[in-house]
Amino acid sequence: MAILSDKTIKEYMDGGKLVIDPILDEKQIQPSSIDMRLGKEFKVFKVIRKAYIDPKDEEDLSLYMESTTVKDGKAFIIHPNEFALATTLEYVKVPDDLVARVEGRSSMGRLGVTMHVTAGFIDPGFEGNITLEISNIGAMPVALYPGQRVCQIVFETMTTPSELPYGHPDRNSKYMGQTSPESSRIKLDYELKK
Repeated sequence: MAILSDKTIKEYMDGGKLVIDPILDEKQIQPSSIDMRLGKEFKVFKVIRKAYIDPKDEEDLSLYMESTTVKDGKAFIIHPNEFALATTLEYVKVPDDLVARVEGRSSMGRLGVTMHVTAGFIDPGFEGNITLEISNIGAMPVALYPGQRVCQIVFETMTTPSELPYGHPDRNSKYMGQTSPESSRIKLDYELKK
């Protein structure tokens, strides 16, 4: 596999093979990645009186989370040891012969804020806003502003296009086309086994 350079990223975007929308500033395109900006919708866990979250639970897992939208010019404050879901401002469409990875920006990491916990891999064929799994592992609360550059996306070529890319009717593509932070849909994994 080879990582796409800024030149190839621009060519793919100009030709419509790769979609990242909107790109408001060409400075978002780095030598081998694209800086992604933070959207304005967030989801955080509610404090509930339940012993644990069971992925097989009959209840919808989204009931454990509450949504909030940050107003223009305001910040979302993430406190130490807090976890939140958010999305990139940009909508992404990955072709069938590329994979992508979400990587944190060192400027955010130096504040103690991580942008993804485990979901940094984006399958070929994925389309939607990228959900960010944000954690504050630092000692101080940190203000996050919608529109700020918080992570980067890196694209790699595959040996051949995928036979069953994400979104294919024969796949279980739980998050295809997402435009807002989505709670875990892991329950669907158990329903598939029935």
